[in-house]
Amino acid sequence: MVRELAICFYLLIFKCLFSIFSLVPLQNKTTFVISFGDNSQYVYEEIRRQKIPMNVVFLCTKKTLPKFKDNLEGTAILFELSHLIPWVRAVFHLATSRYVFIDNYFGFLAAVTFKKEVRCIQLWHASGAMKKFGLEDASVKTRTEKAKQRFLQVYSKFDQVVVGSDVMAEIFMKSFHLKKENILPSGIPKTDFYFNEEAKEKAVGSLIQKHPILKEKKVILYAPTYRDYELDHFNLVLEIEKMARELAAEYILILRLHPAIKNKGDYSIRCPNFVVDLSSNQYEINDLLVAADYLITDYSSIPYEFSLLRKPMIFFPYDLEEYKRERGVVEEFEEHLPGPIVTDTESIIDIFRNNRFDLNIVEYYCEKWNQYSKGRSSQNLVQHIFTKDHHKTTSKGY
Repeated sequence: MVRELAICFYLLIFKCLFSIFSLVPLQNKTTFVISFGDNSQYVYEEIRRQKIPMNVVFLCTKKTLPKFKDNLEGTAILFELSHLIPWVRAVFHLATSRYVFIDNYFGFLAAVTFKKEVRCIQLWHASGAMKKFGLEDASVKTRTEKAKQRFLQVYSKFDQVVVGSDVMAEIFMKSFHLKKENILPSGIPKTDFYFNEEAKEKAVGSLIQKHPILKEKKVILYAPTYRDYELDHFNLVLEIEKMARELAAEYILILRLHPAIKNKGDYSIRCPNFVVDLSSNQYEINDLLVAADYLITDYSSIPYEFSLLRKPMIFFPYDLEEYKRERGVVEEFEEHLPGPIVTDTESIIDIFRNNRFDLNIVEYYCEKWNQYSKGRSSQNLVQHIFTKDHHKTTSKGY
């Protein structure tokens, strides 16, 4: 009850400010609302590459601000209510921009009414979905009717949602209660990186320069998603000491915990010759993926990008039944994974010892989920959004 009242009060203030600023004429401006940043960065760079005359504003969380604040051609603003003056400036930019790109669920959209000339584009941060979200999230059932109505108000503001495949389009239509005409199959902008050999080599080279040990052995990347109940007190279930005893002669383990997790600790101290802890925000997940020879994850979305590299992966959903109840995973989750699924460390060790991988499954998975992501996604998107001769989107893609 208290939470709902706080949300309603926040949205009322937002709506009042937005309405006042809406009296100002629209400007030739694009505003990115950022909680992750990868897709936004690629779209912005493509706007500049195509020399589209456009002012650009980045509304960032504290975590993403460093990535955009030094950009000389765009304005980066901290978009958090705890910093009132920048927050008010952010609302002004939202009310006066012709184009608004977002990369997550943002509740403030329930309180705004964009002018009819404005286009709001959802640059969702994941190329695919293993866990349910939006209206499909199991936790939605426990929310109030008012909250559910608010979710629908937010989703209704998405003029288009960028997708990399038809299967993801179907998930978005169910999760956000959208129609086919809301889907833009241009491909996912951040996947362009995986088709750029020079960029990949540079990323790996930079990482090895900082951590030369990565060059000496095969690299395993462990990148689990977060659990809501572990954000403040994380429990590493993967038995890294046991893995070190069995695999350290041939392998090195990069540990990349989710950025949302606090009080991670430094696990590299426990296994200094086996674990390299790169959970810090200074390391881009794309760079870690191209440096890795193998991936271990659970319900994270990164296998969709990793599959573009055609490398083997293992799925370690040690709490699968509990996660199904609390959060929910896509139907037939276990049957559609591009790698072996295990629930204990011993099984992981066995897979590596006996090379129990099937790259044919990875290839199929990649083609299914990256159907439209072929290295020109940013170009496709920018041409579609910013060209005057606007063509209607079809399900055929580009």
